[in-house]
Amino acid sequence: MGFPNTSLAAHALGRRGVHALAAAGVALVLSLAGAAAPAVADTDDGPEVTWGVHPAPGPDGEPRENYAYAIEPGQELSDAIVVANYDAAPLVLDVYAADAFTTSSGQLDAATREVSPRAVGAWVLPVADRITIEPGQSVEVPFTLTVPENATPGDHAGAILTALTTPQVEDGVSVDRRLGIRIHVRVGGELVPTVAVEDLRVDYAGTFNPFGLGEATVSYTVRNTGNTRLSVPQSATVSGPFGVFAVEAADLASVPEILPGEEWPVTIRLSGVVPAFVLTASVALAPELPAETAATVAADPPAVEATARTAAIPWMLLALVLLVVAAIVLAVRRARGRRAREDARVREAVEEALRQRDDTTSTSVERADAPSAYDGPIDPSSSAEDVAASAGGQKTKS
Repeated sequence: MGFPNTSLAAHALGRRGVHALAAAGVALVLSLAGAAAPAVADTDDGPEVTWGVHPAPGPDGEPRENYAYAIEPGQELSDAIVVANYDAAPLVLDVYAADAFTTSSGQLDAATREVSPRAVGAWVLPVADRITIEPGQSVEVPFTLTVPENATPGDHAGAILTALTTPQVEDGVSVDRRLGIRIHVRVGGELVPTVAVEDLRVDYAGTFNPFGLGEATVSYTVRNTGNTRLSVPQSATVSGPFGVFAVEAADLASVPEILPGEEWPVTIRLSGVVPAFVLTASVALAPELPAETAATVAADPPAVEATARTAAIPWMLLALVLLVVAAIVLAVRRARGRRAREDARVREAVEEALRQRDDTTSTSVERADAPSAYDGPIDPSSSAEDVAASAGGQKTKS
């Protein structure tokens, strides 16, 4: 983990952690010093307990920010921590070692003294577990670090800590104040810097606007599956089929440096996502070694990629399309009905006209075929009886 270039890397538990500890009647104020200058335990109202810690000068006499060792399994080394009392009264402090871990804020923290150490915390042994420091004085506390023969190769982290022997009580809450210095140990052996993406998923939330864009939420866990501490630059993209309508997460922060075996949850929200029926979330990790140890690893950590898919159905747009299609079908059916009724009316009119024409033609033919009463010339001298007789074919004599 990178160290701040200051005399003190102070860490206090966030609100959630303080509330959780307060519920149990214990609170913790911890500072892991990151430079040679002394560190002082502070509170929001100013310093309450004034003591400082810093590493003893290194083998070359130079000041150090923290402890960093490269050691083989089974080997032992010696070092020391310097504790100074800035108070006006004698100060009694406990001295102990603990394993370290990465907090949810990305900072290195050390386990409480109630947690049994398994790695660095168990390997470090101070020559004294309790010291008394006179006002204005400092004490150098030697310690040894012994790496077991079966220690796992790679990076391990811990801290050597000083704490008040009796926790303070503030507003009914027991507050454990402690100061310490981080210890990074690299145990010799094959180094395998690798990370993995776990539990990758993508969810889509649409909008009531049929033509609106939705939001995709990409979540996954980055796990350090190797044996070296790593920071992890990352990128994430959500796209439709064949990579269309791609939206990339902008200014995505790197995963902070995590220790071997640790994990880091990531949640990314992307807006302006087109509901393209199927969405693909693509995540790419490019792990990096700490600058001070990169030269000791033969190969760069391999990049990692992972994908996940989810449905993104534009329901409102589909509903609108269905309404439009239904309206068109209804309009076509109505138009066809009107056309059919008009065609039927025309057919009936034509049939009626044809019937009328046929009736007229039949009447005319019947009249044309009927015999005439007399179609010959009429003699003006003939009498009416003669004419009638001629028309009837008979002549009646009186």
